[in-house]
Amino acid sequence: MDYLNTLGQNAVKAKYELQKLTTAEKNKALCAVSSALTASGERILRANQKDYELAKQNGMAEALLDRLRLTPERIEAMAQGLGQVAKLEDPVGEVMESFDRPNGLHIDKVRVPMGVIGMIYEARPNVTADAFGLCFKAGNAVILKGGRDAFFSNMEITEIIRETLVREHIPADALQLITDNDRAVITAFMQLKQYVDVLIPRGGAGLIRAVVENSTIPVIETGTGNCHIYIDEDADIEKAIPIIINAKTQRIGVCNACESLLVHEKIAERILPALGKALGEKNVEMRGDRKVRELIPQAVEATMEDYGTEYLDYIISMKTVSSVEEAIGHINQYNTKHSDAIITENEEHAARFLQGVDSACVYVNASTRFTDGFEFGFGAEIGISTQKLHARGPMGLRELTAYKYLIRGNGQIRA
Repeated sequence: MDYLNTLGQNAVKAKYELQKLTTAEKNKALCAVSSALTASGERILRANQKDYELAKQNGMAEALLDRLRLTPERIEAMAQGLGQVAKLEDPVGEVMESFDRPNGLHIDKVRVPMGVIGMIYEARPNVTADAFGLCFKAGNAVILKGGRDAFFSNMEITEIIRETLVREHIPADALQLITDNDRAVITAFMQLKQYVDVLIPRGGAGLIRAVVENSTIPVIETGTGNCHIYIDEDADIEKAIPIIINAKTQRIGVCNACESLLVHEKIAERILPALGKALGEKNVEMRGDRKVRELIPQAVEATMEDYGTEYLDYIISMKTVSSVEEAIGHINQYNTKHSDAIITENEEHAARFLQGVDSACVYVNASTRFTDGFEFGFGAEIGISTQKLHARGPMGLRELTAYKYLIRGNGQIRA
């Protein structure tokens, strides 16, 4: 498609210009964009209100409406995220490894930008600013395809960023947004391999599966979050209940929210009635096995499908287990390799859980809600990778770079 080819050509041209920028120039531009977003708050809110009203008319679920909605505080958080990225160490040019060969060749392994990054994402318009900031600081041009639900918000945020880049004498095509919502255009974007170096999907299971199955561009898979918390027999109940309430209800429509709870049968009678009361006060529907339902009368029966579901809603699945090994086995069967936690005062059980659970982020005595680039100190993240090649967990600046080898010689030839 001519439209996408033009975007791709623009991005390739921009990427070579971005690679010439110094760290100081990139940081200055990021700070300028941060200020512009704050100054343009009313402009962004007006655009977001259009999206929000349309989504509500179309029956969007409450959790997704929360993802879509922008407030002055969320706009300020976007701006601050860019400011924080500006303060982070620039990974580009970092010498990762340096060594000499017996033949006199000197070899440096050096971080470099990936080039052009493509990203397809759903209803969260803050991702537009986050993706730009991280890709730009790492020296990459980026082509974005946001969800149609956030169309007006994404357009406005993109336009503000591009206007600011022009004022900073930086190519506006460092950031481009695909505005055609035709499915054929999206599919064609997934196959724009001649221009795009890596593609990152961020959203629900359906979106991620579609990108993984249809893309000819290398994909970094950011997964859905069927996150678990296991309450061990040696758990501190005073810690456990606040952690679970936070992980489940602090923000329900996010991938690091707790969706499934496992409880050791030896502690079930001590904790489940109080936990059921606490979750009930937050209007959480509990779906559990027989033991759970005996101790929490308002709980309904859980199906096997429940244990593998990312609800993004005020629903939680619950199950009793007889050992830490059973908990680990259940989690590895049903999780999405995102974030899982154990609550325990037993160091041996904690160590077995940390080693045995196959997830990007594994916690002891803490909420799964901390799986976040900002909370890890990476600045605004591009997503949470649940795969094992190239990047895993919150993806910050370093995960948006590749590397190359720089070899210096003095006339060596190979025999």
